[in-house]
Amino acid sequence: MTPDELHSQDIQCPYCGENFELLVDGSVPHQQYIEDCEVCCRPIVLSVSVAGMEGHIEVVANREDD
Repeated sequence: MTPDELHSQDIQCPYCGENFELLVDGSVPHQQYIEDCEVCCRPIVLSVSVAGMEGHIEVVANREDD
C-alpha cells in the first residue's frame, strides 16, 4: 500500500451502526473532516491518520456532538 493513493476503508456509523465503505486519501498524514452517513445521512466526524512509510491508515468515526 502506498500512502499517495486513495484507499477503501470500512467504517461504522456512530449513529445508526451501519457499515459503509469510505475512500481515504493516503497522501495527507493527518486530516479531519465531516461526511454524512450513507444510510441515515447524519454528520460523522472522521479523523484520519496515515502512519509510516507503509502507509497504515487509521480512521476514527465520531458523532458530531461528541
